[in-house]
Amino acid sequence: MKNLIIASTSTVYGGEYLNYLTDEMAELFKDTEEVIFIPYARPGGISHDEYTEKASKAFQKIGKKLIGLHTFENPTEALKNAKGSFTGGGNTFVLVSALYRLELMQPLREAIFNGLAYMGTSAGSNICGVSMQTTNDMPIVYPPSFKTLGVIPFNLNPHYLDPEPNSKHMGETRETRIAEFHTQNTVPVVGLREGSWLNVKGDKIILKGELKARVFEQGKVPYEVESGTEFSNF
Repeated sequence: MKNLIIASTSTVYGGEYLNYLTDEMAELFKDTEEVIFIPYARPGGISHDEYTEKASKAFQKIGKKLIGLHTFENPTEALKNAKGSFTGGGNTFVLVSALYRLELMQPLREAIFNGLAYMGTSAGSNICGVSMQTTNDMPIVYPPSFKTLGVIPFNLNPHYLDPEPNSKHMGETRETRIAEFHTQNTVPVVGLREGSWLNVKGDKIILKGELKARVFEQGKVPYEVESGTEFSNF
């Protein structure tokens, strides 16, 4: 049975790394003392070791040991045998490229469907959708495919931002970009605002956090859903 936390971000304004998810993390990973960290998104280009060290401090607060997947001789077997895994944010193109290059996309998907407790933030959440095509990230590398894990039946736009009425910025809004996506694609998109996350248990997907999420479907007017809502229409 799927058991996931899919979060918009790792750090909310004024808080520390993963602090707002501490209770959720403790519950998700209650059945394991070790959690495998997938560091391939490399925010700001930091090394896998540096990223693992940063994330480890948050997991120490809940008494868990974080182990970088890059340190295993056989990462496929490591995922197959793991009870818990966390994929951090960074650049989704870099993350997806690495997962395909290392032939880990399918093993990770299978592990999740076999009950692996999984948490993703930002890029680590993007890969839970049908594809990575609604990421906000710059395409600094070229992955062999935009297809991702598909463990939820829609795409995500983490860090979703509403238009600022008084802004003088003339660029596209997130809503405009998602509308462009829907000129070419039919996959629904959920805009996750900062501090929001999806709790996935089996086929049940529930919005958590204090804020609403914005839902985009091809040919329909975008609409808001309240925290606590179950996504059952996709």
